[in-house]
Amino acid sequence: MILINILLILLIFLISSDLYIKKSPKSKLFLVPINYKVKKKDSLNELIIDLKITNKSKTKETMINNMNFELDFFKSKGTEYCQNLKYQEDIYIYDKNKLKNLNNYWPTTIIKSNSELFVRIIYKFSNNNFRKKIKYLWLKVFWENYGHFGISTNKDCLLINLDGQKQRQKEVFEIPINNRYKAFAIKTDLLGCFDDPINTVIEYCKGIVEKNDILTIGESPLAIMQNRYISPQNLEYSLFSKALCYFFHPTSSLATACGMQLLINKIGITRITFALILGFLFKLVGIKGMFYRLTGSESSLIDDISGTVIPYDKSIVMGPLNADLFCKEVSKYLNIDVAVVDVNDLGGVKVLASSNKKVDKILKKSLICNPAGNGDEKTPIVLIREKSK
Repeated sequence: MILINILLILLIFLISSDLYIKKSPKSKLFLVPINYKVKKKDSLNELIIDLKITNKSKTKETMINNMNFELDFFKSKGTEYCQNLKYQEDIYIYDKNKLKNLNNYWPTTIIKSNSELFVRIIYKFSNNNFRKKIKYLWLKVFWENYGHFGISTNKDCLLINLDGQKQRQKEVFEIPINNRYKAFAIKTDLLGCFDDPINTVIEYCKGIVEKNDILTIGESPLAIMQNRYISPQNLEYSLFSKALCYFFHPTSSLATACGMQLLINKIGITRITFALILGFLFKLVGIKGMFYRLTGSESSLIDDISGTVIPYDKSIVMGPLNADLFCKEVSKYLNIDVAVVDVNDLGGVKVLASSNKKVDKILKKSLICNPAGNGDEKTPIVLIREKSK
């Protein structure tokens, strides 16, 4: 009876904590990338970036009292960092459908409920060798939200491929798998949230795929193109996340307060706690992995910082959305089977979604060697092809 009372008190405490986290006031402003373009103007290299900030609150207006931008530069390999490039920055907002230059000073700006604000940043580079030296820009947006929740400081990061508007060069590497199948790893540029997932994959695969191929793409690259990554600074981690993360192996993405807080925000403290308890009990009788079965795909698809390629190694990447729909759309266009997979170098293979469930068994055997790699290979797309008899 005492044990039941203790469990009941624990349950009430956990549910109350979940309700507090869910109902506590918070900013509902979201930064959304729209597009960018590069052009030459008056002997200058000009980069124009368009962003949108939406207020998803139905009743509360929120203020942006400050917003600053910062650029990092990467050479064509994508991992070689450059510094000290001079540029001019101009920031604009659309005010009553007119483009208004802010003259490098962000005025406190109110975004009403269910409204949006459009922002344009124009960078001008005078260095003639700029385009030869630099391929990727990492735009860091630092902005403060102010409202009924108090004040919050946010950081969003966006990858800009300066060659993104050019025709994509196609590189394919053949990788033997087994006696029946071989793989073709397709090299891509660094992918980012300005890349449309469906169009990007189709563009890289056109002219390469053959009938009866199976196209696979990693879950992290797909999630990144869907803007499903977050800077740890944006997470308000709690005492619960600090405590619960101690129950995981040090290499797990849930072994940090921020990784755990992201999962808490998704499924709640109550479900995580009872999944841990039940997972421990099942482990005592030799059944492993019960925690991840009880918490769903969200828990296993979180990649903490350092879990993916530069420059995303400072972000937490979540699982992709609408993976089934993505598979169906790409499959319809290329007329082959398509799957979203989660593969690691230890031989673990998970098929998250596929256009044809019949190929799942083939993929689980064929991808054990991880032909896409988990490092800096930049080959997130892999074709599985049956060898000619």
